[in-house]
Amino acid sequence: MAKVDMRTERSKQSRQEIMRKIMDAAVTEFSQHGFQGASTQAIAERAQLKKSQLHYYIEDKEALYSQVLGKVLESWRSFFILDADSASSSPRAALSEFVRVKLAYALEHPQLSRIFTMEVLSGGARLEAYWPGSIEATLAKVAVIDGWVEQGALRKLDGRLLIMHIWALTQYYSDYTLQAELLLESSLTEPQVRQKIEQELIDFVLLGAGLSAD
Repeated sequence: MAKVDMRTERSKQSRQEIMRKIMDAAVTEFSQHGFQGASTQAIAERAQLKKSQLHYYIEDKEALYSQVLGKVLESWRSFFILDADSASSSPRAALSEFVRVKLAYALEHPQLSRIFTMEVLSGGARLEAYWPGSIEATLAKVAVIDGWVEQGALRKLDGRLLIMHIWALTQYYSDYTLQAELLLESSLTEPQVRQKIEQELIDFVLLGAGLSAD
């Protein structure tokens, strides 16, 4: 019985490892070529599998792409910064942390961020199922910001625009990594460079919201 359990456990671990390799390969291919340009053959080769083996683990390219998109949206929805519990906290601290977390994701997961951008640019048809949940999560953050505005803790501004501006400022570093590194003459993986970008963005957002910079 113990041997059967061990074999089952090894089988689970092996499947999980293969799925991890498939997802990693898919993220790379979709981020470089988009949905239309990516192929299951290229994904299989990158995952070190035969195409027939790949299709044993996935239904088709569409299903795999949907999984990747879901991973991106779920990651962003899981940012518990600026949630309902933030309403009674310091706007300065909460906004700083939101910028910090969003920038960190853009810098650490640039491929996933680019996949989302490429999907939006292509019309976003495959995002339709995700928009309701994403918009709901975003509007919850907007409500917190608008509450601070009503209390006079922030200058008069539109919470929706502030969220979109933070998004644009941070997303730049995943979508335009090449340009940013050329202009900065340094890799975005350098800790000092990342710290400088983070502080500049936080100060920019705080000042724009009518708060003092760090």
